[in-house]
Amino acid sequence: MPALVDGREIRLGVWYDFRNPAPWARPWNELYAATLDHIAYAETLGFDDIWTSEHHFIDDGYSPSLLPICAAIAARTTRVRIGTNVLLLPLHDPLRVAEDAATVDAISGGRLDLGVAVGYKREEFTGFGIDRRTRARRMDEAVEVIRRAWAPGPFSFEGRHYRYENIDVTPKPVQDPMPLWMGGFAEPAIRRAARIGDGLLAAANVIPAYLDELEKQGKGAVPRRIALSLPWALIAEDPDAAWAKAAPHLLHRAQNYARWFTDAGMGLFDSIPTSAEEIRARTPDIVVTPARAVEIVERVVRELPVTNLYWWGIPPGMAPRETYESLELFARHVLVRFHAFR
Repeated sequence: MPALVDGREIRLGVWYDFRNPAPWARPWNELYAATLDHIAYAETLGFDDIWTSEHHFIDDGYSPSLLPICAAIAARTTRVRIGTNVLLLPLHDPLRVAEDAATVDAISGGRLDLGVAVGYKREEFTGFGIDRRTRARRMDEAVEVIRRAWAPGPFSFEGRHYRYENIDVTPKPVQDPMPLWMGGFAEPAIRRAARIGDGLLAAANVIPAYLDELEKQGKGAVPRRIALSLPWALIAEDPDAAWAKAAPHLLHRAQNYARWFTDAGMGLFDSIPTSAEEIRARTPDIVVTPARAVEIVERVVRELPVTNLYWWGIPPGMAPRETYESLELFARHVLVRFHAFR
């Protein structure tokens, strides 16, 4: 059950990307089955949310098809909310996204949070034959299409990139309204999230700009939904031993993201890490004790107006069952303690 802190509901969740790097590769059906078992177990432990993440043409199979994955999660769970963090909207036909999301919402009994963003990897836009320079305009049009598709009755739309005439999308979402979150790091994305989104999926450093933009838009009194990732990858009683086991997996993840952001010209990384030790020096809290996890959660909730917190539950290439203990430690020491704040 979500915690209430100063009247603010705080939800705690886990994030998944279904990656299968070559050094530790296993049959895809086994990986997906084991990860879905991991998610079902997280629900039994008391987690509130399950988030998924999208990329394309990655050699480790980083999950490219979020809404089918969300439907599978919905079929394996009964209570957790299920979110896309994020679906790269300019790469998709928005009408099909509206249909698929509404279908997942029906399968889940009204538990879907659709999170979208413009994307940044050049290879993805090239692969889909989409001009990357049009992504912001495509995003704005696509959001309008999705909202119209979910509204009662038929609609027509004519934009620069999408055109539809007198269509009525069915089924409509179970939720009314269906939450449409937006993610991003750059100022235009933050402004867009404040202007037309129902929540923000982003990093801590952009939250002040988001709150300022809400005020400028006259939405200062609107209930805020802000989701933020926690810094760790694992929780362990013995962080050094856990680190030794997870280090190559965490290096794989860090090198990928550093390379992708650098190639996109986003400047979020000073350099691409060359060793696991470099990653741990940059991010000391990448493997934490339960006590440190409690301290971090309490500090974040105290200092930032967040509503949702989560972390990646399985470092790329680790067997899902190897991280059950991490989930259990969070549930035993953080979920129980934090939910007791109600």
